[in-house]
Amino acid sequence: MRLSRRRILQGAGALSFAVASLRTGALAQTAPAAAPNTEMPPILFVHGNGDYDALWMTTLWRMESNGVARDRMLAINFTDPLARADDKVEQAGRSSTEDQRRELAAAIAELKRRTGAPRVALVGSSRGGNAIRNVIRNGGAGDVSHAILCGTPNHGVFATDDQPNNEFNGRGTFLRSLNAGESEVTPGVPFLALRSDGMDKYAQADGRFIGKPGVPTGVTVEGPELKGATNLVLGALDHREVAFHPRAFREIYKFIAGREPARVAIVPEQSIRLSGLVTGTPGGAPTNRPVAGATVEIFRVDPETGERRGGAVHRSKTGADGRWGPAQVEPAWPLEFVLTSPDAPTTHFYRSPFPRSSDVVHLRAARPLGPADKDAGAVVIMSRPRGYFGLPRDVVLFDGKAPADVKPGVPTDSAATLRFPAVDVGRNVVAQFNEERIVARAWPAAENRIAVAELTY
Repeated sequence: MRLSRRRILQGAGALSFAVASLRTGALAQTAPAAAPNTEMPPILFVHGNGDYDALWMTTLWRMESNGVARDRMLAINFTDPLARADDKVEQAGRSSTEDQRRELAAAIAELKRRTGAPRVALVGSSRGGNAIRNVIRNGGAGDVSHAILCGTPNHGVFATDDQPNNEFNGRGTFLRSLNAGESEVTPGVPFLALRSDGMDKYAQADGRFIGKPGVPTGVTVEGPELKGATNLVLGALDHREVAFHPRAFREIYKFIAGREPARVAIVPEQSIRLSGLVTGTPGGAPTNRPVAGATVEIFRVDPETGERRGGAVHRSKTGADGRWGPAQVEPAWPLEFVLTSPDAPTTHFYRSPFPRSSDVVHLRAARPLGPADKDAGAVVIMSRPRGYFGLPRDVVLFDGKAPADVKPGVPTDSAATLRFPAVDVGRNVVAQFNEERIVARAWPAAENRIAVAELTY
């Protein structure tokens, strides 16, 4: 079978799109969101290795802004999102390919039941694409209208003769079974594979990006492509951006709807309602298991100083389901979320204004203070969950300088850390990524507190 055509989408365009939460007043003049769209199949979003469903928040907003009803979309939250080192050997806090196949199949059945639709569209980031392919290949093709794989390592993060049971080994048992045959896709389901033009750290010929510098991986930048799929190259986007960037949204929408989206920008709502889940890292592995007994407080903060404007606008304590909220806020408010979670540092999350409501504002406490922090008066982290920091591709400034712990070239880092002396406790710290700017405060590490400037875009 011939390879499907490949379209190259030129240019990085990291600064070219409007960020609704940063210009709420301007975007309030935008045309209203499109009328509810019932022609499209329901859409199920599938996150990647170690991640959670909250990463799809901006994609959900963009879909809603194009008339896709929120109740016709679902983002799965895998219980244990990290893959096992050996897929055949049980590992605490980690999941096998079969675990993920089973959970995804149940989510498909639930979305079909909820909507009454005969088939659903599946959109996966990274490892999420493995689960999608596994479901479709093993009996689920009749339930799926479209399959979109974003940065999925379809031919492995590495392809060697060792570690045959590693899920990410292109020569391993799992991927060889998925890729067997002349076509690498399942007949009856149209596939779209989105990849980067050389900026995906998990599609590199040199092993330095997976901790083995100088060792050939056996894969190339074309690794996420599939024979029999529509394969698109999204320019200099990184491993996560090929799922969560506005340009990725455009291609996802077009493939499912068969037409251009009416808009890519997020249309703001007048009234914002937020809620989410508190999760933890038992044994050091990030899971999506709920944490009970955690307290969540929300404060409105000054956009220039990060200082609180009044008392808490919301306070709640999680029960057995780990859920917090709902909280009512305004679309122009920068926010500070304070998470006090059992056996974890008190974490102060600083966030840009939320242009739309969301029930996936999940909170996971920052990592414990460690030996590198022992002399620090305050620890502040700059985090970008939906992408990596690319230098010199992006404008990345942390307290006025390019972060020293962000490596240039292929984007590999999604977090940067600054440590301040005790004399700087209480000062403000500016985190800048392209058009998004967040002002955090430096909280005393002596009180087991960490501040996180969490970027939305």
